[in-house]
Amino acid sequence: MFEYFCAEHAKIPIIINSDKKIMDAYIISIGEELLIGQTVNTNASWLASQLNLAGIAVNEILVIPDKEETIAEAIKNAGNKADIVLITGGLGPTKDDVTKNALCAIFETKLVLNQNVLEDIKTFFGRKNLKINELNEQQAMVPEAAEILPNPFGTAPGLWFNQKEKQYIAMPGVPYEMKEMVLNHVLPRLKDSNTRFHILHKTILTHGIGESFLAQKITNWEHSLPDFMNLAYLPSTGIVKLRLTAKGYNAEQLQSSINDAVEELKQIIQEYIWGYDDDTLENLAGKQLLERKQTLAAAESCTGGYLAHRITGVPGCSAYFLGSIIAYDNAMKEKQLGVDKQLIEKYGAVSEEVVAAMVRGTIESIGSDYALGVTGIAGPSGGTSEKPVGTTWIAAASRSRIISRQYSFGDNRERNIVRATNAALALLHELFREESPKNKV
Repeated sequence: MFEYFCAEHAKIPIIINSDKKIMDAYIISIGEELLIGQTVNTNASWLASQLNLAGIAVNEILVIPDKEETIAEAIKNAGNKADIVLITGGLGPTKDDVTKNALCAIFETKLVLNQNVLEDIKTFFGRKNLKINELNEQQAMVPEAAEILPNPFGTAPGLWFNQKEKQYIAMPGVPYEMKEMVLNHVLPRLKDSNTRFHILHKTILTHGIGESFLAQKITNWEHSLPDFMNLAYLPSTGIVKLRLTAKGYNAEQLQSSINDAVEELKQIIQEYIWGYDDDTLENLAGKQLLERKQTLAAAESCTGGYLAHRITGVPGCSAYFLGSIIAYDNAMKEKQLGVDKQLIEKYGAVSEEVVAAMVRGTIESIGSDYALGVTGIAGPSGGTSEKPVGTTWIAAASRSRIISRQYSFGDNRERNIVRATNAALALLHELFREESPKNKV
């Protein structure tokens, strides 16, 4: 037995039993469609997240074609590297579904007709008033040495093999079939055999500071983290996520240590933090507006409706979002938002003066409590030496206050639209903070 200990976290020592081996897993995704980019491999990412929540570390993820020899070799190699091998795909009724043959070769068994599986297949098609054909009946041919996992949403059963204290689990590649099988059959059993080890994550979501500048700002904090905890930087368009991961045998103590670390981090970069874990900027904005019983509208130029798209992606947004005016052309800014033509001629459409007029006009014309305004040069053309592509002005306004800010996003049109949208929603959160009662004198 030994313990990890850190001065900053001295009140919560984490006890680690070095005699117990941490369970780990290897994920194999089978299918040509994954390799040619026709289908996104969402199965692997979902499986990895679920295994982590169960305290099982994923060592590797492999994508391979529908070739029997390749599948067999991959499964053998995976068994040498991990306690649990999870396989998705290749269990269907067509000729390219050869996973069962590969499993028979590995485990020295044969395909046999399983009457229970056959009845399940008949019931499945019966519910749809369809008769099964020969290919469907072949789904009931399963490796004799396998334990069968039921599949209520499809015809391919799951297959579970135990060999030399290793677990090999083959599942369908159809996402909703696989997920049902994992949640109701695979994870409960794996958790029962892994009751002591935990992997906990906490993701801190930041905006308004680049990854390298953020890393420099929190260097001392990062170095002070205890040995059982690590930090990962996950940058995306305009947002940097900080993911804390703690591993050990006492979930309550691990969670307490993560909470302490987050509180320390907030003292350093509070102004850049806008959410945690699965939060989104638009979801949190909606919650704030609902709590305040207030409404929001938008005026968009370079984002062309993408801001409204993000906001309306939140269920229940009709309670607080009144709409968006897509004032792409300058004439629309004048007619729909009441922007003075002389302002545009003097300062240009991409300017602080114009974006401020846009949000004022939005509140006046739509009658919302808050407004967001975006005007910029998305690219790839349209820039000048004074205002290059990516130059964007964004404003967030209430009936009594306007915050406006200039951004330089770059020369990629799609990224500029996403970054402008993220910046607009982040600016709204900044306005919320400034108007909160605790910040008022």
